[in-house]
Amino acid sequence: RGIYTCEMDTARGTLSAPKLVAEARNPSFLALHPTLPRLYAVSELWQTDGPDRGAVTAFAIDDASGGLRELNQEAVGGAGPCHLAVSPGGRFLVTANYGSGSVSVLPLDENGRLRPRSCVVQHEGSGPNQSRQEGPHAHQTLFSPGGEILLVPDLGIDQILLYRLDETAGRLFPWNPPAAAVPPGSGPRHCAYHPSAKFLYVVNELASTVSVFECTDEVPLRLTQTISTLPPGFEGRNTTAEIEVHPSGRFVYASNRGHDSIAAFAVDSATGKLSEIGRFPSGGRVPRNFALAPGGRFLLAANQDTNNVVVFAVDQESGRLQPTGVSVQVGAPVCIVFRPMRQ
Repeated sequence: RGIYTCEMDTARGTLSAPKLVAEARNPSFLALHPTLPRLYAVSELWQTDGPDRGAVTAFAIDDASGGLRELNQEAVGGAGPCHLAVSPGGRFLVTANYGSGSVSVLPLDENGRLRPRSCVVQHEGSGPNQSRQEGPHAHQTLFSPGGEILLVPDLGIDQILLYRLDETAGRLFPWNPPAAAVPPGSGPRHCAYHPSAKFLYVVNELASTVSVFECTDEVPLRLTQTISTLPPGFEGRNTTAEIEVHPSGRFVYASNRGHDSIAAFAVDSATGKLSEIGRFPSGGRVPRNFALAPGGRFLLAANQDTNNVVVFAVDQESGRLQPTGVSVQVGAPVCIVFRPMRQ
């Protein structure tokens, strides 16, 4: 139906009942403005024009109540926008358009309202999985910790594309080198940086793996490891969805849809490489998204097909997950973001 809010006690892991604060059409991913009380939501619709066009909506956040007020909406010029990010300076918003395999740039004014798009970059190519990689499918937009590089994992072409955002013209230009590859047929979906910015972790949807990249000034992404998110011998259908790094930098988590679990890994602080900790049932079916609460003491899993968000305690020494017994019902949850309440 739209966007819901809950209040969370991040010390105890409790959640209030979800409250609908804005109706929106298929708001499959959310992003916060870095300095203003603004929230942005993609509408993952599958036309580039007309009433079912892919779009982004800007909302003003009521600091006291967490309520939302719609400001405006702009079309992205691509089909199926599934992810978005705001530039570190807060002047631009970029979307990954899965259906058309493109990336869009929309300027933001000084009040955080959307302006008409300034750039659309079309990806080209395909991959070996004929049913899922018949063409490009941009799946995420992520700025590097310093903000210099925009990373866009493209599931359809097995690459993470790298761009520089020209903030004068509002346009994207290829980085040098322009891309890094994952093993063929992997289907890179989402990325997450290590807090040190020395490593990048990529969850590969089609192969159910995580790829580890070393990041240096000379080589932005160098592949060093690929590890499975599934237990040995698992033969069921599975696709991975989300990936996050614990704020301590010691653990990485990835979600399995099919196995319906959160895979946990320990991080080698010297190399960034991963070793298995275990896999923990997500408390429902199809955990399309999850998020670590501020401070890293709790993990919230959004189970799309069972309409629930489940809270787990994170063991700060081992990285293991333990159900807390806290769960709330919300229709088809697909994205969780945290914002501090301000009085």
